[in-house]
Amino acid sequence: MASENHSVPDDGSIVEAHPRSGDGGVVAVSPSGSELSRSPVPPFEKLSIFYPMWNEEAYIERALAAGHRACNRLIERGDIGDYELIVVNDASTDRTGEIADRCAADDPHVRVVHHPQNRKLGGAIKTGFAAATGDLILYTDADLPFDMAELPRAVRLMRDYDVDLVSAYRLDRTGEGYLRTVYTFWYNLLIRTMFGVKARDINFAFKLCRARLFDHVELRSEGSFIDAELVIRATRLGFEMLQFGVDYFPRTRGESTLSSPGVILTILREMRELRSDLDGIEKLV
Repeated sequence: MASENHSVPDDGSIVEAHPRSGDGGVVAVSPSGSELSRSPVPPFEKLSIFYPMWNEEAYIERALAAGHRACNRLIERGDIGDYELIVVNDASTDRTGEIADRCAADDPHVRVVHHPQNRKLGGAIKTGFAAATGDLILYTDADLPFDMAELPRAVRLMRDYDVDLVSAYRLDRTGEGYLRTVYTFWYNLLIRTMFGVKARDINFAFKLCRARLFDHVELRSEGSFIDAELVIRATRLGFEMLQFGVDYFPRTRGESTLSSPGVILTILREMRELRSDLDGIEKLV
């Protein structure tokens, strides 16, 4: 949770990162507009990055290579002491599992968890968080929707402002196509209206979390509502979230199923089923 030097905002527990004029830095601003103080903390012992994967043979090696580069840079800067890259193979029918096992055999930093049956995005994300052994955990997609060079920036923001969750949003969403841009807008608006969470891009696959958050957050979604569920549960419990913008790189290989009718219907069903549970969450004392 937030340290004693930070007050948790009452309206959603969310702060945003804005450029500081003159020095090129970043400052966290609360919903009321007041600047939050910087709070240095010791380096993180270990960063866990996990990738939910289903039929990602075209992306897996590139995703792991990008993870290695970002983590090695963090080690060089003294931000983390160690790291692990976890592939959650969600019963892929292509060579994803085979390639993942080979990478793990060749590199002690890589681990693989295989699902015997496909559990969809929510199930894969829950497995990833459960498998992570670091005190800092990043969830992202294998198609690298953002530049992994942004990760050191996110870790610095988490460290400097002592927040519990850093969530990125896309600065320009037009690359994902008109229909998905419209879908994303209305979905974010729906989440804000129903749950009062002021997240700019709640389903974007960049969630950097302190592991201690999961001492209190238990995720239940099996589908793509899980991103929203994580943010809703965390902020309603009083954990602080910081948001920052990144350039977006749409998928160039394979097809995304996140805007398919079946996925959308699952999101709406889980939203309805979990609403009473989410509405009953009380802030931790």
